Amino acid sequence: MTDKYIVPEMPTRRMIMTLLKTQGPVGVGSLAAQLGITEMGVRRHLKLMEQDGLIVATIVRQAMGRPTFLYSLSEQGSEQFPRNYDHLLLELLEELDEEQGMEAVHSLFDGRKRKMMKRYAPHMVSETTLASRVEKLSSIQNASGYMAEWREEEDGSYSLVEYNCPISQIAGRYRKACECEQQMFEELLDAEVVREDCLADGGRCCLYRIRSRKK
Repeated sequence: MTDKYIVPEMPTRRMIMTLLKTQGPVGVGSLAAQLGITEMGVRRHLKLMEQDGLIVATIVRQAMGRPTFLYSLSEQGSEQFPRNYDHLLLELLEELDEEQGMEAVHSLFDGRKRKMMKRYAPHMVSETTLASRVEKLSSIQNASGYMAEWREEEDGSYSLVEYNCPISQIAGRYRKACECEQQMFEELLDAEVVREDCLADGGRCCLYRIRSRKK
């Protein structure tokens, strides 16, 4: 029986994720039957998805026969589905503003920046050039859903472009979020960072121009 949430036109990978979201944990046999493809085909998709950190496998040992694997979405996989967090977060920030003032809201964003710095900084330790640091930062932002890319410009500067902002609604109301991101980039890259376009301002992307610090 085909699950009611599955749309035939959906890519196989997305169909698997939808099944895991609505039914999981699920075994290979059940997925193959619902998708109408071979178990070998399902395993190929699952292997790649596991490598991408989207799913996790759990071994289920049985009284007789070989152990079986059940698959479910990882936390990263679950984040691929829309979640209406922005409205709730905006309400909480507005409540904090009313109760304790904008300074308290700014302190919250500063705290978030410090935590992100601790998480990102270790990835930068081995990057000895500005170009390699920009590339690494682009990769980190990509993994966080920012759809980032980077390039070297003719004048020797670098551009970091983010086509998506997971907190765009919040940043539109509280620009401190954008300020903290720019400050974090400056610290991580040890470079001058200027924001030339911003999604929160209605721009097509968030564009950062990056240059080596003047000696």
